[in-house]
Amino acid sequence: MQKVIIIGAGLAGLSASVTLAEHGVPCALISLQNSERAQSVLAEGGINAALNTMGENDTVQNHYQDTVKGGVYLADPNAVQNLTYHAPEIVRWLEQLGVPFNMTESDIMLRNFGGQKKKRTAYARSSTGKIIMTALIDEVRKYEVSGLVQRFPHHRFIRLRIADQVCQGVSIQDDYTGEILDFSGTVLLCSGGMNGIFPGMTTGTTQNSGDVTATVFRQGVKLGNLEMLQYHPTTIGISGKRCLVTEAARGEGGRLYIMRNGQKWHFMEEKYPELKNLMPRDVVAREMYFVRRELGGEVFLDMTGLPEITWQKKLSDLRQEIMHYLSSDPRTNPIPVREGIHYFMGGIDTDEFHRTNLENLYAAGECTCQYHGANRLGGNSMLGALYGGRKAAESILQNPAEIRESKTNSEQEKFIPASPVLIQEISQILLSGLGIVRNQKTLETALEKLKQLSCQRTYHFYEQNRLLLAEAMLASALERRESRGAHYREDYPEKNEDFRKTTIAEYAEQIRISFREIPEKRADA
Repeated sequence: MQKVIIIGAGLAGLSASVTLAEHGVPCALISLQNSERAQSVLAEGGINAALNTMGENDTVQNHYQDTVKGGVYLADPNAVQNLTYHAPEIVRWLEQLGVPFNMTESDIMLRNFGGQKKKRTAYARSSTGKIIMTALIDEVRKYEVSGLVQRFPHHRFIRLRIADQVCQGVSIQDDYTGEILDFSGTVLLCSGGMNGIFPGMTTGTTQNSGDVTATVFRQGVKLGNLEMLQYHPTTIGISGKRCLVTEAARGEGGRLYIMRNGQKWHFMEEKYPELKNLMPRDVVAREMYFVRRELGGEVFLDMTGLPEITWQKKLSDLRQEIMHYLSSDPRTNPIPVREGIHYFMGGIDTDEFHRTNLENLYAAGECTCQYHGANRLGGNSMLGALYGGRKAAESILQNPAEIRESKTNSEQEKFIPASPVLIQEISQILLSGLGIVRNQKTLETALEKLKQLSCQRTYHFYEQNRLLLAEAMLASALERRESRGAHYREDYPEKNEDFRKTTIAEYAEQIRISFREIPEKRADA
């Protein structure tokens, strides 16, 4: 089998490369940054699996039901069933690789996370992503030594090589020398979310610019559910971005409140007495928005009641981070928190086998529209990346492609980043339309501003791609005339089952938005 080309070296890319290497199939692992600086390193709270180590009679079916319910039934139920069924196996595999999860006396300890009634989230203090990535990096190094994994760090994706609607490979650029390299083979995109589209408002690394998604969209790859942006309710502002205050803080007992008539109002506990501060993220973020609009002032996260042992064993990293950025000790002082863009449920449209609409092109991880529907549950992101990378690799192994060498343009343009001014202009327009609360007027106004911006001057290829992606995001939100999960329309405040479909954006000279039915759940899934 020919070498597989993987774009991205975070959890999804590493998981895929290990799976391929275990079957003796070589891969090229291409990334702008080393794995140690991938977005996956920033994940804090944990990874979900129905291990049932806490005596709560948890099952994989409970995990499935919580995931599809949290995503407001917009995800492919067959894909979610596969994800949740394999979750315990994946966490046990990580344990075997040496991931030092927090433990009870005899087994992996699990904590509560939003949208889930059972303790299901395995964790390593509040640095779970960094610790899991360290284990995966070490595992991949074994295959680098044997030559099955060949790394290309500091290399940037340029574009797909396509012939007759079949993906033949990719062109990449050495970010140090500017040299352009062409690769032939099956391509797996693991390029992460689109954080760089929202500088100053995202918890993720802005190195995940969205340029890969924007470029392949222009090349004919379909995207799904672009309107579904997850705002994490608890973040703090730092230079150039938002700093995540992990959901684990609320899972361990942190409480949200706002001052009302001189008294602390624990609004989540009053409005949602069952799950309280651990409602799904879209609900918490929206309620924070509403109470601030009603009362003014800030929403605070109060962790002063947490036991000392919790700070020492479970949240020590978080405490250090908050003290560094806010010069305030959360053990003794409530901290002001605001919503920040945290995750992209939408992205490259794939089926449950991670195939895109182009033959020989696959996608996995946060760059895809896959397991999370209209809202991602905390603890499912690392699981989705690890399982997605593995599943995509298995699909590639089961469908070996015959790639023919294709000619490329020897005068192909080198990558030129979008200007910082344009990035900020696009970001402000998108935020004006794609806020926590939306309506037809704000979306149409944002679309008109974007079109005016597009006509102001001549833009190079990659700037044009960003403008097209931004337009597709706004157009997708405008077409979904309902409220579902992260997409809340004031003018359509109710869920409408006519829109329980995947929003599809495609480009062929112009952007077209359509809807695709959600697959029926198979009896064998």
